[in-house]
Amino acid sequence: MAAPGRCSVSAAFWEHLRRLGLQDFPCGLGSWNKSRCDARTSPCGGQPGLGADPAGQEEATPLGEESPEALLELLSDGHSPWALLPDCSPQDQHLREMAVLAPELVRGSCVFQVLRSLRIVGKGVEEVDEGLLQLQQLEELILSANQISRITSANLPRTLKVLELCCNAVADLQDLCAQPPPELQHLGLGYNMLCGPSQDKYLTADFWPNLVSLDLSFNNLTDLLGLVSQLSSLQKLRVLVLQGNPLALIHTYRGFLVDSLPKLSILDDIHIGPDERHRFHSLARQPELIRSEARVVVSIGEIKGVPDPRACQQLEVGSKAPVITYSYCVTYKFVEEEETEDGSSTEVTKIHQHPVMATLDVDSSALDMRETKGQQEPAATEESKAHSAKVFVTPGKPWADTIDCSYRKEHTAKDLVGLKSYLASGTIVSVMEEKVLSWPVDADPEENAVTKGKAKRRLQDGAKVPLPRDKQKKKKKEEPCELRSDPPVRRTLGSGKVTLETLLATEDLVATVCDFGILITEQPLQPPSLEEKDRKKGKDKSKKTKAERESQASWKTTASPKGKRKNKDSAELEEGRGLQPVPLTVQFQMQLLQWPSAAGTQSQESVATAVGKAQ
Repeated sequence: MAAPGRCSVSAAFWEHLRRLGLQDFPCGLGSWNKSRCDARTSPCGGQPGLGADPAGQEEATPLGEESPEALLELLSDGHSPWALLPDCSPQDQHLREMAVLAPELVRGSCVFQVLRSLRIVGKGVEEVDEGLLQLQQLEELILSANQISRITSANLPRTLKVLELCCNAVADLQDLCAQPPPELQHLGLGYNMLCGPSQDKYLTADFWPNLVSLDLSFNNLTDLLGLVSQLSSLQKLRVLVLQGNPLALIHTYRGFLVDSLPKLSILDDIHIGPDERHRFHSLARQPELIRSEARVVVSIGEIKGVPDPRACQQLEVGSKAPVITYSYCVTYKFVEEEETEDGSSTEVTKIHQHPVMATLDVDSSALDMRETKGQQEPAATEESKAHSAKVFVTPGKPWADTIDCSYRKEHTAKDLVGLKSYLASGTIVSVMEEKVLSWPVDADPEENAVTKGKAKRRLQDGAKVPLPRDKQKKKKKEEPCELRSDPPVRRTLGSGKVTLETLLATEDLVATVCDFGILITEQPLQPPSLEEKDRKKGKDKSKKTKAERESQASWKTTASPKGKRKNKDSAELEEGRGLQPVPLTVQFQMQLLQWPSAAGTQSQESVATAVGKAQ
């Protein structure tokens, strides 16, 4: 019996039957089919069932009763108030039709004799109780999306051929394998909490001699060699799903499985053809090549939509304005790795927290970014701790309409559980701007102070004393002054999350263009024009005549070359405002490397060994 307070399969089953309304119109026994039901002598025998022909009965339908066709139409018509509920299965439709044609077969405990399939999905079931043993003809049991953490095989009908427990909380197979149904052909354990290698020993022919299909997807299995050694005993296994496990990220994963299980027909929903078997022939004989690591390549292409800073200025001799330089880069997160493609350590830059990045805990001592608990896999048990991730930065590039980063980096991840958690939560990609102010450095501060003092006295005396010729020549030949740079100022132009979950399934490449929207830049304040200054002066000096003001304004407009330049710049600015703004985008790509053949694996491994020895 079910424990008090826990939802059992039996309770969910009876509640489901009540919702189907097998004893209510147009199903069941009633005045709408009384004469037909009275003609039957055996409540649970006779067996007219769905195979009976109701046409002969329609001729003798008494007044006030409904024909079987009319009752079945009420069940099948989508506009009927008695239509089947949208979440019901074909088995439910079968039961309701039987309740119309032979209602005595689904009355009371008789329903246990006709039920072949039971589907209870998302009903909060926590326990598989012994009430299921009443279903003596049950062949298919689907209990997906419930809360089952422990299942006792003694409570399962021995006639079962399909058992689906996807999306539950099963972490241990010991109780399930105590007395498993001997004729089981499909076992679905995807999206649970199985962790290897302790569970591998239960996946052998000793427990499942007739197993044809096995789904272990999206668990936390890590031991590829150990799991394959156990699965090799399943001689009837033809369909295997392992995607979403940390071991599926190993670069030799698929090839090793294809060669190790020669009778397998479908792996991770992909058919295994003769060509693929030929490519990976003899890979299973080289277990030393099966390293528990994954290789991921990150590529970053073009950045578009960065506003022109218009700040690349040439510093004139004696000018006090700074030289402003801008550079642009892209940052992304990746799980902390132990080695890189070239064996060198990668510098990690500490980036100022962006609102999107603020969900991460920043460890300033290690300069890494760690994931919060809310971003972790719900199926993780002892691996549920946060995994460290580093921030990688592309080299800075100067501004251009299209900034080509041309960045490519290969990462080697040995923490497969951490890599799975990272891919499930995605990564943060940001476009950063770095601004540096450079100031002229005075060669001799004392000499400059004396020179400034003499110049000040000459201005006070009103005399225009020319500089000596030797100093004038020296000034002309003087090289550009030395610059002193301030610490760089960084800011985030755009940041967003890139979804990487498809890399846990059959896809090995994620290529996207991150769109951060149109950047809104503040226009600098423009100084008042000459006309505005004249109007202001005209209010203060009311004694000036109109002719004098017009003459003065005309003289200033024609005599000032700066005014002409300003009017030209204003025209260019107005013309630029009419252009269609371009959103800030960056090309991002992440690829999970898989070896194309056994020979390719061996050659790549020899190259990696040579690089390791050279270090």
